[in-house]
Amino acid sequence: MWFAPALGDAPKGSRPLGDRDLHLVTLNRYRYSEQRSCKDLTEVIEQLNGQPPELIRDLSHHISDEPRHAMWLTDLLVELGANVGTPPGSSYIDEFDRLIDREFFNPEHNLEDSIIAGLAAINVTEKRGCEYFSAHIYALKQAPQTEENIKIRQTIEKILPEEAGHVRWGNRWLGQLADKSPEHRQKVDQAKRKYAAIEQAAFEAGMDITLGAELRRVANLLEVANTMPVWQRPQYLMERLPQTLLAPDLQRTRINVVERVWKRDPQTLIERFVPMFLNGLKGMQDNRQKTKA
Repeated sequence: MWFAPALGDAPKGSRPLGDRDLHLVTLNRYRYSEQRSCKDLTEVIEQLNGQPPELIRDLSHHISDEPRHAMWLTDLLVELGANVGTPPGSSYIDEFDRLIDREFFNPEHNLEDSIIAGLAAINVTEKRGCEYFSAHIYALKQAPQTEENIKIRQTIEKILPEEAGHVRWGNRWLGQLADKSPEHRQKVDQAKRKYAAIEQAAFEAGMDITLGAELRRVANLLEVANTMPVWQRPQYLMERLPQTLLAPDLQRTRINVVERVWKRDPQTLIERFVPMFLNGLKGMQDNRQKTKA
């Protein structure tokens, strides 16, 4: 599962469960992530071109779980009368894909490094998904036990064990590769650091829409670049810096949020969201200092 967090808050908080519309958006993002991962993981298999066969087998088993998860979530959302279109707001998946350093890996010329990179990237997103599902289940158990909440919890409880299985097989492969030699261990550890930084940057991009978010994205981009060899950093930054600064997805998300809140509750827009944007100014100033450093 290439996990996609919900806009505005995490399931571990009380607000998404108290706001039905936001709760349904969260579930639809889960559905979208499961659906999208089928395509993304299939592309990984095609790039590996059958090598090594054991990894292709494990990836194929992984992919077979994802459409079933998407089906369960789609059935649930349709039963609840919810939207099953592309979720609104910034896309964690698109941001993660944008930040991945694919230009430096070619399975035809360096298969092993590409495998390490692919496994580390998949593994870190699966871990995020398990964290969110676990928190969501916990929050649902604390919430009023309505028929709807029970159905949602039961659906997520069916998915979580298989997502945990995806993390386990990824850990197993990375461990086996690291055990081959000290050089391999160094490569695996470096890949874990890099893709953890990429995943965190993508996660924060999907959650942060306040003023100054663009500069905070730049600071996160620099943190990702710092996990790479020195000679790769200029190309990586130059290819991603313009879109990071302009952040068209962020502007669309801000407009979408303001429109939705204004239609539902103008008073909330004035009392909550306007101060939220203004509070982002402090974060912008802090990140200016961070970026200079």
